[in-house]
Amino acid sequence: MGKNDIRKEPEQNSTTPLKQPEIKQVEKRTAPRAAVIYEAIRREGEDELRRPSSALFWSGLAAGLSMGFSFVAEGLLHSYLPDAQWRPLISKFGYSIGFLIVILGRQQLFTENTLTPILPLFRNPSRHSLIQVLRLWILVLAANLIGAVIFAWIAAHTGVFRPEVRDVFQTLGLEGLKGDFSSVLFRAIFAGWLIALLVWLLPFAESSRLWVIIIITYIIGIGGFSHIIAGSVETLYVVTVGAASWGDFFLKFVVPTLLGNIIGGVSLVAAVNHAQVVAGEDKMQMDA
Repeated sequence: MGKNDIRKEPEQNSTTPLKQPEIKQVEKRTAPRAAVIYEAIRREGEDELRRPSSALFWSGLAAGLSMGFSFVAEGLLHSYLPDAQWRPLISKFGYSIGFLIVILGRQQLFTENTLTPILPLFRNPSRHSLIQVLRLWILVLAANLIGAVIFAWIAAHTGVFRPEVRDVFQTLGLEGLKGDFSSVLFRAIFAGWLIALLVWLLPFAESSRLWVIIIITYIIGIGGFSHIIAGSVETLYVVTVGAASWGDFFLKFVVPTLLGNIIGGVSLVAAVNHAQVVAGEDKMQMDA
């Protein structure tokens, strides 16, 4: 075997000779295949589906409470900034705070679960898997909403915040109830889409995790896209102060937002990314 043959070894896949440490550096700098990201999220989803109901509930309750800090941070920034056209560009950065606490703190947020446990269901569809997904969804959503109610009541009926800040909170809450069913639905689809994409990006974001969370959730905030938990804290605030009814909360916000978030997360991210990975596996089998 000649020297030229050695330089063309299959594992290097290059006409340029590389030493073993250099090959490892190339692998380190190569973006992971979609199948690798898919498998990492699928395994995490299986772990979540195996968690006891009590653990899911308490984690979901913590997440519902934590999401209240998105509402508070945005309201505080809004109250301190001058009344100018650019004010939302700054105040909406506060919207990211709750998501940072929830995601980095590994708390259960309903919209994240439109992707993570869905991949195991798509991979091995069965009645048992479907029941486990529904169990997780119902527990986490209920716990998230209970946490949102508690936080909204505390913000509205205690002296934690100044009257002028509470006025801003009410303005933000009323904005969340604006729009007809279809407009809220489509805004919620975009929110669910972006949150599921955020979950897809995080496994290999590494040191950029903080910025990935901030950028994606900032887009949701500045775009006015409806998020079932972050938006619930806002709208529940106006319900607890009597500026809106429970009927408004459920019919104008919860129903279209929940439906839209599920469509955005399950259909546009989970199903599409599952399809691309499965298609890749089928092609590799055909080539083999």
